[in-house]
Amino acid sequence: MSEQYVQVAVPVPMRQLFTYQVPKEMQTPAIHIGERIAVSFGARQVIALVITVDTAVDDNCQIDAKKIKPISKRLNDSFHLSLSLVAFLKLCSNYYHHPIGDVFVQALPKLLRQVKKVELQPPMVWQKAKTVNDEHNEPLAKIATKAPKQFALYQLIAKHQGISWAELRTLGYSKAQLTALSSKTLITQSKQKPCQFSWQEQNLAQENKQVLSTEQAIIVAAINQTLTQFSCHLIDGVTGSGKTEVYLQAMEGVLANHQQVLVIVPEIGLTPQTLLRFEQRFNVPINLHHSNLNDTERLDTWLNAQQGSAAIVIGTRSAVFSPLHQLGMIIVDEEHDSSLKQQDSFRYHARDIAILRARQLNIPIILGSATPSFESLQNALSGKYQYHQLRKRAGQSNKAKIALIDVAKQQMEFGLSGTLKHEIKQTLARGEQVLMFLNRRGYAPAITCQECHWLSDCQRCDKPYTFHQKQKLLICHHCGSQKRVPKQCPSCGSIRIAPVGQGTEQLEQRISELFASVNVVRIDRDSTRKKGELAKLLQEITEKKHQLLIGTQMLAKGHHFPDVTLVAVLDGDGALFSFDFRASEQMAQLLIQVAGRAGRASKPGKVLVQTNYPDHPLLQDLVHNGYQHFAKQALVERKQALLPPFSFQALFRAEANYPSYPEKFLRVLTELTLNNCQFAGPVPAAMEKKAGKFRYHLILQAKSRKELHIAILQLLAAIPNNEWQNKVRWSLDIDPIDLNW
Repeated sequence: MSEQYVQVAVPVPMRQLFTYQVPKEMQTPAIHIGERIAVSFGARQVIALVITVDTAVDDNCQIDAKKIKPISKRLNDSFHLSLSLVAFLKLCSNYYHHPIGDVFVQALPKLLRQVKKVELQPPMVWQKAKTVNDEHNEPLAKIATKAPKQFALYQLIAKHQGISWAELRTLGYSKAQLTALSSKTLITQSKQKPCQFSWQEQNLAQENKQVLSTEQAIIVAAINQTLTQFSCHLIDGVTGSGKTEVYLQAMEGVLANHQQVLVIVPEIGLTPQTLLRFEQRFNVPINLHHSNLNDTERLDTWLNAQQGSAAIVIGTRSAVFSPLHQLGMIIVDEEHDSSLKQQDSFRYHARDIAILRARQLNIPIILGSATPSFESLQNALSGKYQYHQLRKRAGQSNKAKIALIDVAKQQMEFGLSGTLKHEIKQTLARGEQVLMFLNRRGYAPAITCQECHWLSDCQRCDKPYTFHQKQKLLICHHCGSQKRVPKQCPSCGSIRIAPVGQGTEQLEQRISELFASVNVVRIDRDSTRKKGELAKLLQEITEKKHQLLIGTQMLAKGHHFPDVTLVAVLDGDGALFSFDFRASEQMAQLLIQVAGRAGRASKPGKVLVQTNYPDHPLLQDLVHNGYQHFAKQALVERKQALLPPFSFQALFRAEANYPSYPEKFLRVLTELTLNNCQFAGPVPAAMEKKAGKFRYHLILQAKSRKELHIAILQLLAAIPNNEWQNKVRWSLDIDPIDLNW
């Protein structure tokens, strides 16, 4: 046997592959690309992924072949990556200029990143007991009248004949309900048998299929014509226009061809309602991929995707790396959402690399949004994407009207103007629901001394602590540090300490006092920490158990609340004067998305926005002309200013314990001569100090993507010679969307 060498990706922050020798006793069976192996790296044993296999050492290798380490062991399991997924991950690493080992880690669940052997247990699923007769069953009849939630759970399990606890939990059901049905021997649990997904006619629930409008039918027909080739479809549809129904009917042809579908949603909060719609339409294996799953559940999803037993995978941004070998379509819902962009470590954008993956596999991809990102809109207007518009709401619902309330001319109580309080009372009197949007969690953004005006600043961040009354803590939302609320001012000793401003926790308390006869629910990151809590609260809202809904942007996106007819935006001035050129785009998207929660059924909706600047051009344009007009005007301005999407950017970030180090590190980079590129900075970040570190950033901009990436390669090559590089922690963000950092 000849000598054999492999180049592997090791999960370390280094932009290179590492070469190892394959001992002769390990060369059979043949080692292949994408295989997981164990290697010795320094003093550790780590999992590495094979990228190339050779019989000779690479010409670029500077190490004597005799000094190359042998691999420690081959795992000889089936948990390997396909050639197409390996090629895709290499593309991602090259585009984002990120260490290749760190990129490959993204494609493996946590349990497969460990050297120790994976003890694989077949996933358990629930199904209806074979002995149960629905027509003559006394326990079932009792449940139907006395425990409707249990009965709904039974019907769901009976329909699917094999549904996992992860799905049931996501849909808002509890262990107690499951145990109750099991104790009555109505349902049983068994091991899921892995088998290749195969479409049957009975997989489609025709009774839930809606009749498409003309606009919807044209879009579905256009997508169906491109099922065997790459095409990017942007569906620009007003909120409530039936984009999900378009997705469902477009998927039918893919599933009928025994192929898999990947659905990416920006946040976990949108997973329950997406899963519910898909469960109602398709009786096929659906797997979930998001951060609320435990390690075993994530491995189950990964394996079901790899083995072809998962027909549909619904997940947040990292689901884009799922090993779906029979992938036939990708859907990215709310494609404009900034949550699709990873903001630490490997800073990829799930929408962009989903398009890259669809192109590589030669399959269609659908992007959907009521407020498309300027990048996607420009690509659609220029003909790169197929552009579809849905201008009418589905069914009898009409678009809610937006009105501005000038708070300078109103008497305010608990952050509510007199006009808004009157409208809330009238809406509640009609038996309808009100959604109040305030994008600040906690009780108050700060506490202060009313004597000497001391402010509770976080010393590590130079930002005020947020007061959380329920926990009786001051919490920094930037670095996570916590401390107890002082009983007296540390500066002057006064006991006159009071909260400043208003967060969702305080608003919930005040509103409960003001409208004591109605149920109030708050939905933000604090109130939905428990697993399944968000799905449970959303279900309660749909069942009208709560009349007043208070929430942050978690409640603003994509949810369908048929009885919400009034949406109140308490502070509409969030980004009117921001230094970030994207702030107006993001604010407009959020405002339209929030407004879209009103009047989604047959009842007319109304949106009231409280503002100190009712004459601001951005607000006036949105209110009178809508997002489409605003976006096209803003694109003209971007073009004149040569800003994205008419140019391309990369952002170098640097941080250190001393403020001069990151600035000096970035200043050295600006001394390089680059063709057709411009630098902006270095400048302090919007929040210069965070978690004790001083932060600066430097923007690199070019007119073409190619020129930008050539310049980045030059800069990366120069960094090892930068005298300040060992004194700072730096990172690179390609196509940044958040300059606030």
